[in-house]
Amino acid sequence: MVRSVSQPVRRALVIAHEPDGPSGQVGIRLAERGYHLHTHVVTDDYDRPQAFIPWPAFEDFDLIVVMGSIRSLTDKDQISSWIHNEIADIRAAIERNQPVLGVCFGGQLIADAMGGSVEVSPTIEVGWYDVEPLDGAPDVIGDGPWFEWHHDRFHPPPSAEVLGRNESSTQLIRIGRSVGTQFHPEVDVPHVEGFLRDSPPTYLDEVGIIADDMIAEMRKRQAANSRRCHDLVDWYLDEVAFPAD
Repeated sequence: MVRSVSQPVRRALVIAHEPDGPSGQVGIRLAERGYHLHTHVVTDDYDRPQAFIPWPAFEDFDLIVVMGSIRSLTDKDQISSWIHNEIADIRAAIERNQPVLGVCFGGQLIADAMGGSVEVSPTIEVGWYDVEPLDGAPDVIGDGPWFEWHHDRFHPPPSAEVLGRNESSTQLIRIGRSVGTQFHPEVDVPHVEGFLRDSPPTYLDEVGIIADDMIAEMRKRQAANSRRCHDLVDWYLDEVAFPAD
């Protein structure tokens, strides 16, 4: 898919909840489209989940991008010093029609903020999974598989249009100018290496991950996944967030 990168300069705030959760290929495509990215890491000490750095005002940006997290919305007490403020800020942004793009934990936050719910998933998804596109979904959704790494799943709020799902979870929702995914479109080799580096070996054993195998699979899929991610970002910008451009 070829898109013009000519557009007014816009600012995007990326909320990375931990150092290993940057915007990856989503941020790369936004930069290619002319966006100025400001990445804010909320917590930088994995052993101190309550210690956080306040993020800038959402109103100062044209687009909010909310990334994944090792934390769970089923245990808000563990992150109570900041999670309720983030949920409130996301809700306020969507209610004033400010575009928000949420990935994995970020998608769960959108659902929670707008009246949906998040629960522990009966099926852990770690690896590559197909997503079934529903009416209104971008063509690229059915071109998967997409990378997943989650133990929780979200139930969409009443205001959401469900655009993608699989047997385990709702995978893609839209609310006005905002979109939430359960899958990780942003991943590339350095991104997955970061996930693995910061995962305790005992956890990897518990969920059956062999790090070298996961990296080898990511290397095989990186080019195709990056293309799909960029196409997904283009769809989001051109048809959802800023369709009048």
